Amino acid sequence: MEISPKDKFVTVYGRKPVLEALDDPRLDVDKVMLADTARGAAAREILDAAKRRGVRVQRATEQRVKVLAGNGRHDQGVLADVVAPRMLPLDLALDGPTPPRGVLVLDGITTPANVGMILRTATAAGLDGIVVPRRGVASIDPLVVKSSAGVAFRAPMLRCATAAEAAANLRAHGYPLFALDAHADESIYTADLPEKAAFVLGSETNGISDDVRPHVTGWLSIPMFAGVESLNVASAAAVLCFEVVRRREARK
Repeated sequence: MEISPKDKFVTVYGRKPVLEALDDPRLDVDKVMLADTARGAAAREILDAAKRRGVRVQRATEQRVKVLAGNGRHDQGVLADVVAPRMLPLDLALDGPTPPRGVLVLDGITTPANVGMILRTATAAGLDGIVVPRRGVASIDPLVVKSSAGVAFRAPMLRCATAAEAAANLRAHGYPLFALDAHADESIYTADLPEKAAFVLGSETNGISDDVRPHVTGWLSIPMFAGVESLNVASAAAVLCFEVVRRREARK
């Protein structure tokens, strides 16, 4: 299976994010694409930074840069493809020699700050995989990267088309699929959670989508006190991820 460039790189756009990527020695920048209309001091600064790092620069039409960046208002005529060493298509991860144990699936989470914080938290907790679908979830862009404090570049992201596709694929590979619901009877602290399991996080407003629900095998709640009804999805993800990994460590 040939890996698409979209499943190998995190694309950042805009002068400041691109310069920050070029100036960070920890990041492997594959290439910079600069609009052929970009001139002056700003363009020169990017060209000089790329030259210092030995990163190739491609010139392209302004429209081409906008299409590849996916954000015509903020690309400022430049983008950079940064290698994401732990990013893989979900299919390859599931069929590989060491499939992920605990997997998080993002379903309809469209706020970049939430996606970024979830990537940071799940990576920090030690989760094996975070499914970030290409559709229905905020794109991995500079806002997500900023919210993740740069962790998005090295997060164990697994890519696929939609959350429903991910849910069906995970179930076909023997993963039970748990979802969070404030009204679920089973608590994440007491439920029987096998080491090989997937957990889906629904959108900020609509929860788990209708095409993912049929694949859910169990519903879990996070106990709330003092009249608090629910947590922000990024906060709920943090509680969930660290509980999953705590149990994994306890099994050793």
